[in-house]
Amino acid sequence: MAEPGKRKNRSDDDKPKLKLETDERFPSGEWEGFFRMAHTGPKRHMMELILTFSEGKMKGEGRDLVGEFLLSGRYEVDSGRCIWNKKYVRKHEVSYDGFNEGKGIFGRWEIQDVITWHGGFLIWPKGMGDPTKHRRRAEADAPIDSEPVGVTEDDLMTVSAGSGESVMDTSLGGGFDGSD
Repeated sequence: MAEPGKRKNRSDDDKPKLKLETDERFPSGEWEGFFRMAHTGPKRHMMELILTFSEGKMKGEGRDLVGEFLLSGRYEVDSGRCIWNKKYVRKHEVSYDGFNEGKGIFGRWEIQDVITWHGGFLIWPKGMGDPTKHRRRAEADAPIDSEPVGVTEDDLMTVSAGSGESVMDTSLGGGFDGSD
């Protein structure tokens, strides 16, 4: 027992253990993926992430062409919805809103400033492979309501379709027409 007035040092064994998510759609660890911007056409801007999913909260860090970032948000196992903010070191913040249906997390990113910039994104656990590269197999007597195997580029275009107004994204050095 510690002397009165002195604090006892907590060892690592005494610290509360992080309860990692057990749902296979939300594995903690390395993730990869891309985001798209209208002014760069169909170009994929790759990103690397390290994510932790625990009790409805997601945290992580990563890097992409803009720089290094930290992220923090939440996820829902029941709906698959994921919402987080990505904060670049000494730069701007980006909001992400997406869904995980077992093929990674896809959705829409948005930067709110004087004007709104947005586009589509897709991230997946490293080792799973790019979900847009998975090909559908022809199967005899496939059920009519069967779910597709992968996410397509068209899926991302639909998610990120915008109003078509012309804006300028000065942080990335080009125009942005909002129609990703």
